[in-house]
Amino acid sequence: MTRLSPRARRALRELRAKGSKRNIEGMARYGIRPKVAYGVPAPAVRALARKLGRDHGLALEFRESGVFEARALAALVEDPKALTSSEMERWVREFESWADCDSTCLSLFWKAPFAFEKARAWAKRGPEIQRRAGFALMAALAVHDKGAEDRQFLRFLPLLEAAATDERNLIKKAVNWSIRQVGKRNGRLNREAVHAAHRIAKLPSPSARWIASDALRELESPQVKARLKKRG
Repeated sequence: MTRLSPRARRALRELRAKGSKRNIEGMARYGIRPKVAYGVPAPAVRALARKLGRDHGLALEFRESGVFEARALAALVEDPKALTSSEMERWVREFESWADCDSTCLSLFWKAPFAFEKARAWAKRGPEIQRRAGFALMAALAVHDKGAEDRQFLRFLPLLEAAATDERNLIKKAVNWSIRQVGKRNGRLNREAVHAAHRIAKLPSPSARWIASDALRELESPQVKARLKKRG
């Protein structure tokens, strides 16, 4: 690890002071077992991020530290405009669990100018966490990128169908999450996501059947239909 700046060291000391062994044990019960963690609650990490503000260099130092909470902090203080494609590739290879994968996609990666490109590329990866990142990023884009066009999300559907037979738990849950979020953007995408889910339901895979059943339960629900109709 390279030598950290005084500002980064102060932030790490503050994080460590807010951590606890009990929280680390709680994280483990949810499958979050990073190599180095302080056990800091998420609200405390977000509060520190607000105090620090956007800082690309500081974010890179936090990533370099290898500390789970510092890497979460990095995603919150990083400047999306300064984030490069190669840095995103490094981050996705360093993810240790579904938690840092999902939080980084939701708080940072979707804001990158090449987010759609990365989502499609990662969805074809072999390693479980990297592939999950592709689908987590799709879900994040569907929720947050209000200016994106329907055609950009329609390109996700074949990838979701292709991954539906992946029986790995982190993948099937992320595929389900993504198809539901795409299908809740508007009426057109709802119809296309429902069609995709029906195709997935016919695949000879327990994972595919669960994904389709759970997604259709929400996407065809009266509540979602009413909400989309109200949106026009």
